[in-house]
Amino acid sequence: MTLRHLYVFLCVCDAGNMTAAAKKLFIAQPSISQAIFELEKHYNVKLFERLGRKLFITPAGQKLLTYARHIVNLNQEVEESMREIHDNGIVRIGASVTVGTYILPSVIREFMQSNPKVKVVSTVNNTTVIEEMLLADQLDIGLVEGKVQSSGILHVPFMEDKLVLVSAPAHPFGRRGKITLGELEEADVIVREAGSGTRNLFESVMTERGINWNVIGVYNNAESIKNAVAIGLGVSVISWMAVQKELERKELTIIKIEGVSFKRQFSIIYHRNKYLSPVLKRLIELLLPE
Repeated sequence: MTLRHLYVFLCVCDAGNMTAAAKKLFIAQPSISQAIFELEKHYNVKLFERLGRKLFITPAGQKLLTYARHIVNLNQEVEESMREIHDNGIVRIGASVTVGTYILPSVIREFMQSNPKVKVVSTVNNTTVIEEMLLADQLDIGLVEGKVQSSGILHVPFMEDKLVLVSAPAHPFGRRGKITLGELEEADVIVREAGSGTRNLFESVMTERGINWNVIGVYNNAESIKNAVAIGLGVSVISWMAVQKELERKELTIIKIEGVSFKRQFSIIYHRNKYLSPVLKRLIELLLPE
């Protein structure tokens, strides 16, 4: 017994005869008769009495009619519900701290303006945590500044970012405005926590150049770093997006480092086996440059 059998049965009941049901379903009348025969054989009951040219539903048929309408209606509800989830549903998006602070809110706002029925659930943490959540299927998609380690994660660049060395204006570096990379060895440096894309980029550039650095503070957010730098506790390499207001208020200043550039790409990341629903595809299209 299949849903098709029940659809045919309901149509015969509503139409009053098999010929009319066949026309309504655009199938041959023998196919209608065969479906009813298979139902009767399956349940071992008579569903219709055939008296002359007329068809009369039996008590067993009346009983099945109640269940059949419920089953068919429930199936339609399932179809509509699944279609709604397919077209709308929930998007679980994660972002590393810099992206989550300065980019994610505007991305969510723009996405929801064109997809008002979609529920967006967001998480902000460092790149390593976002990667782990994707691998555990706790997120659908991630926007990160750091490199991912797992081969099971795909990444697509969507925006360029640069890091800058900042200090308080009164700091010796701040008064000069330009230093050599070697001079950075003598400075007190405040860095992000392990697993942060910002820290990973800073450390990789310094290591490639064979430069040591003196860490005097490890903070897990940009605001704490900026506050510490602004009162002269040290210097830090941080995304230029994170310091725009402080530069305008002259609370921080950018220091150029001769021959060094800290550049990186923000990336869209997701599990290589992730099914990209129409909703996720629309989000990715929104993020990618035209």
